[in-house]
Amino acid sequence: MEGVQSMSTVLQARERKGIRRSELTSLRNEGNIPAVVYGANLGNTPIYLNEMELLKTIKVVGRNGVISLDIEGSKQNVILTDFQKDPLKNGFVHVDFLAVDMSKELTTEVRIVLIGESAGVKDGGVLQQSLHEVSISATPANIPQTIDIDVTNLQVAETITIADIKGNSQFSINHEEDEVVASILPPRQEEEISTGEKQGEGIPENLEGRETKAD
Repeated sequence: MEGVQSMSTVLQARERKGIRRSELTSLRNEGNIPAVVYGANLGNTPIYLNEMELLKTIKVVGRNGVISLDIEGSKQNVILTDFQKDPLKNGFVHVDFLAVDMSKELTTEVRIVLIGESAGVKDGGVLQQSLHEVSISATPANIPQTIDIDVTNLQVAETITIADIKGNSQFSINHEEDEVVASILPPRQEEEISTGEKQGEGIPENLEGRETKAD
């Protein structure tokens, strides 16, 4: 499994007073993003920040990493919980941050990544990923960017379940142990479900953001 991000990166932000559409448009035209910080007794605090600086920060800490958000001199540890993007320009429209207590667990979704070429696929089987994200509970510094699963030794008709990936990690997975994560379908079965019953492959479009909550 991929390592967790344990250090925070400082990101500058300023409080946002204006809420009219024209004011928000003006902010975006200047390269800024309207945002909100909530949680940890902050209520909902409107802010704005530079889009390029946010992108650089995410590149350093990852999608689930802890960010030290500096709001006009007042720092707060936060994680990115939700965002909206412009489908045409592919830029951010709005961002939500959750202020976190580093000692308390959060519940959030983490993407599953299958790595390696399985033995079953080499024998003609077809790899099917039934679960693309899992709900986990962990302290902010122990939230992994992804959960990587090696499928190299997976044979035809074999499956990987939640029980197989729990291991000795620094987070808990909030799923039933018998829930299937991935399997190798026999070639004939794959032909049958290709008529219309096969589940779609690939990562679901979950990049519109997601909710993260404290336990």
